[in-house]
Amino acid sequence: MIYLELLWSFFQIGLFSIGGGYAAMPLIDHQVVKVHGWLTMTQFADIIAIAEMTPGPIAINAATFTGIQVAGIFGAVTATIGCVLPSCVIVMALAWIYYRFRGLSVVQGILAGLRPAVVAMIASAGISLMTLSFFGPQSLSGDGRGIDRASAAIFALGLIVLRKWKVNPVYVMGGAGLAGVLFYVFL
Repeated sequence: MIYLELLWSFFQIGLFSIGGGYAAMPLIDHQVVKVHGWLTMTQFADIIAIAEMTPGPIAINAATFTGIQVAGIFGAVTATIGCVLPSCVIVMALAWIYYRFRGLSVVQGILAGLRPAVVAMIASAGISLMTLSFFGPQSLSGDGRGIDRASAAIFALGLIVLRKWKVNPVYVMGGAGLAGVLFYVFL
């Protein structure tokens, strides 16, 4: 039964996550944390961080890691298939439709209308993760706690490095991880 739930949950995520992995994060959060309670918000944030750092699409990595957490290796395979299957079918159908009707203004209007929704979904996921990082898991349940200054400083420094010096984001992620280990483990 858990395999069918994983398949159906990640099928829905794969079906409705338009715009890539970051747009899928709120959907994954809703299914995995809020609806089924398979993971806590902290575990979800950890899985997103791991999925971000590993090669491959973030939504598929998150599906695989969630599946392994919930139901072992078969859960990982099931969740991954559920996440990929709708995309494969939709891309094949859309490729055929786009190739056939790409000159129509209706098609261009649909694509232009989807852009703001995708930006909003990505912003929602980013704000949720930033709130969790700065204020801890209590911030999501309404229990007030002060801001985690170390997290805010690491965020600000990373943002400055990315914007001012245009450093490769992989190096910034590595530096932020190292700073987190140094601060949270040794201080």
